[in-house]
Amino acid sequence: MKAGFWVAPEGAEGEIAMVPIGIDETASGFAGRSGLTGAGTISFLATSSAEDLIARCPKVAALLPEIVVALETQTVEAPSRLFDLADYGPDEMELIGQVLGEGEVAATVALPDGVIAQVQESVMAGLWRVRFVDAEGRPAADYLEVASVPAAVERAAQMTRVLEDLPPAPAGAMNVMSLLTEIRDRALEHRPGAPSHTITFSLFPMSEADMAHLQDTLGPGPVQMTSRGYGTCRVVATGVRNVWSVQFFNAMDTIVLDTLEIGDVPVTARAAVEDFRDSAERLHEIEEAYFR
Repeated sequence: MKAGFWVAPEGAEGEIAMVPIGIDETASGFAGRSGLTGAGTISFLATSSAEDLIARCPKVAALLPEIVVALETQTVEAPSRLFDLADYGPDEMELIGQVLGEGEVAATVALPDGVIAQVQESVMAGLWRVRFVDAEGRPAADYLEVASVPAAVERAAQMTRVLEDLPPAPAGAMNVMSLLTEIRDRALEHRPGAPSHTITFSLFPMSEADMAHLQDTLGPGPVQMTSRGYGTCRVVATGVRNVWSVQFFNAMDTIVLDTLEIGDVPVTARAAVEDFRDSAERLHEIEEAYFR
């Protein structure tokens, strides 16, 4: 199995620029997803129903220590560690969903040939559930992934186009052409792992004509992510490689910070090394308390 599911053929540019499918935050797109927070996971595992379920699922009990080891050793730069769920039955998938719960980050990724990746971080940061469906909505792959961010997200973002030639300025333009020049140059110069460059719109006055031209030039991309911590952050890939829209919202769903980030997948949607280690400790405690 390859992380990211779809890999461009050798020598192909593999560019895609697709409107991302909206994340349905009310429906459960994952078999076995529980909607539980960390506290909810512990509450369920302490019940007699969970005890019976665990007794019927020795494969899950064997899987958890393997994931713990992966979390203990994973680094941000290292390749993903994958755990295929294709051979797990309904009870096992239910138990996995109960143990994982739902963390802060969810994503939808549009891939070639109509394939969609649905991504949900677990309550253990850095441990992701990744499920693929084909153009007809049929399941195509399902796995757990230990990574800073799932490979499907990174690969889809890298299949967008490179911005080279800029379209002419529209009538009424103020600052958009100088901004697009900066975006183009920094996007072309960026190398994986290098620090991102942030452009904050509140510090860069833009007319309506400017914003419309900027949106038309960058276009929509294939990745949409939502991170819910102390507030809500929406991260959307544009149709230009290495360029991301990152917007922060308050409790009233009003944008409080509107930015473009030029670089890798924005850090607000990524797990750090400390997250891997904390998650390893947390999952080990769950495994030791309820699965032995």
